[in-house]
Amino acid sequence: MADVEEMCLVHTMLRREFSLLPVLIRGADQDDAKRRALIGAHAQLLCQLLHTHHEGEDLVLWPLLLERAAVEATEIVLIMGEQHDAIAAAHNEAVHRLGDWCRFGRDGERLATVLDDLVQVLTEHTALEEQAVLPLAARHVTAAEWAQMGQHGMDTFQKRLLPLAFGMLMYEGDPAVMRRTLSNVPMPARLLMPIVAPRTFKRHARRVYGTSTPPTVTAYPNPQPTTDANPATQGDS
Repeated sequence: MADVEEMCLVHTMLRREFSLLPVLIRGADQDDAKRRALIGAHAQLLCQLLHTHHEGEDLVLWPLLLERAAVEATEIVLIMGEQHDAIAAAHNEAVHRLGDWCRFGRDGERLATVLDDLVQVLTEHTALEEQAVLPLAARHVTAAEWAQMGQHGMDTFQKRLLPLAFGMLMYEGDPAVMRRTLSNVPMPARLLMPIVAPRTFKRHARRVYGTSTPPTVTAYPNPQPTTDANPATQGDS
């Protein structure tokens, strides 16, 4: 059956990187166009990762759960869809404001506030998904079907950025889960990613954050889900 722990790697990475974005924007010199362009490219990468991740769930995961676990899945899939819509709305507004900020340095505080809102709903969503959805997926979705979401991401994402994306996952990811994840990729990538990806992320982090070891997700207090469900425990750093 599906190795659902892979999704926790993605969630931890998204929470960490999006939580740091408002800090980067608020700390950027309004007159430093080069710095704004660097942060903007990083933000666009994260937005692409988030969009691709949720698109894979919409295409693969929700239909499978509704087909096989309708009684248990109907309500939670509806909530997931509503949260995806809320995340998409905040995401789209952030992307819209990002271009203006990168070009002209305008409305940086408003952009950071939009990203604050995005982080809150994203944190609530991923916590609830880990608590209520992943156990269902572990019972009702096969490994081959689960891999379709990862394949969607591989097919959609720019190939030149895949080492950076994997490096972001590895930064806080459980090494055992990461090894299982990489077992599904072609052999050359399986051998090279454990070497290339962490180095790629370190170089990127030094440029963006000024350090190869940016704060981990545990540095950020997480709001409670807006449902009665308890939030899932986040991945260890």
